[in-house]
Amino acid sequence: MIASVLPTYSRAPLTFVKGEGSWLIEADGRRFLDLGAGIAVNALGHAHPALVEVLSTQAQNLWHVSNLYQIPQQQALADQLVDHSFADTVFFTNSGTESCELAVKMARKYWYEKGLPEKVEILTFEGAFHGRSSAGIAAAGSEKMTKGFGPLLGGFKSLPWGDLDAVRAAIGDETCAILVEPVQGEGGIRPMADADLQALRAIANDHDLLLILDEVQCGVGRTGKLFAHEWAGITPDIMMVAKGIGGGFPLGAVLATEEAASGMTAGTHGSTYGGNPLACAVGSKVMEIVADPAFLDSVRAKAGLLRQRLEGLVAENPEVFEEVRGTGLMLGLKCRAVNIDVVNAGYANEVITVPAADNVIRLLPPLTLSDNEIDEAITRLDAAAKSLG
Repeated sequence: MIASVLPTYSRAPLTFVKGEGSWLIEADGRRFLDLGAGIAVNALGHAHPALVEVLSTQAQNLWHVSNLYQIPQQQALADQLVDHSFADTVFFTNSGTESCELAVKMARKYWYEKGLPEKVEILTFEGAFHGRSSAGIAAAGSEKMTKGFGPLLGGFKSLPWGDLDAVRAAIGDETCAILVEPVQGEGGIRPMADADLQALRAIANDHDLLLILDEVQCGVGRTGKLFAHEWAGITPDIMMVAKGIGGGFPLGAVLATEEAASGMTAGTHGSTYGGNPLACAVGSKVMEIVADPAFLDSVRAKAGLLRQRLEGLVAENPEVFEEVRGTGLMLGLKCRAVNIDVVNAGYANEVITVPAADNVIRLLPPLTLSDNEIDEAITRLDAAAKSLG
């Protein structure tokens, strides 16, 4: 007999009932150090007082009205995002998957309105994850994502990760855009080199293509800059955002230049819940906190300390770990042991990590993680590793 909750998840036998900063409390009272942050979602940790206050205040006034009307909270958050990014305009969604759907539509509609409806092909990269919608799985292209869900949405071509020659060779008359994660998350915490991102921007310029960045996991302060592409000194034409922008409340967005968004006129896209007052009130407070240069300085400092300690952890446990990879507070431990075994050993030692491809465990802690909590994280990860020895 099927469970009342559709059994599409392989869940750990844990039931968390409360969160406090970097900590999750299990129903039996155990305290787990959360290095997953809801898969990079809880950017400011659990139950951050400023987010609790703004959510409670907004909830007492107005939750939802739909996009048939003006929404001041939505306008305020859009203005913040425009002020702090390359973008001229923003559309709000409820998730990264929805942001992917709009980014694909926006790129194709741009060329349609330019009188080139044949330009529909988007170049993507092996190991990518762009959500689980029809467009998202087609863009990723892997058998794991697509098996059994055909016929797939056409118009995507997957290329080897970081192979710029393959990108140049793949460009044809139907190519309209390049879609890439500056740091692959599900793909195993694989940052694209700054020089390669710069090269992709140049290739897009040279061939009159749109550059779409998926910063759903790596954006909103995760790498120590507000957005990961800032490290490379480039700007995209379209960018997908979600996860951290809501600090735990479901919220996503697509940011775009005026030119790239020019095809998206009234009636071409919509969302019932997207940009609702509750979500945008929270998102605005998240942006106020995370976009502060002092806050981003603190993220970079914590990232440096955590990486240094993780390098020591790898050196101490060479039979379990192979290397540290990633950037900022988006780090991965490439494992020699089976990564799921490492994750489970972490649970036994009350520390949470997240598995990824390429036998990696992800460390995506709240950006508010303290130095003392970094010490505690290493202690618990070391105990987990030694339990596998």
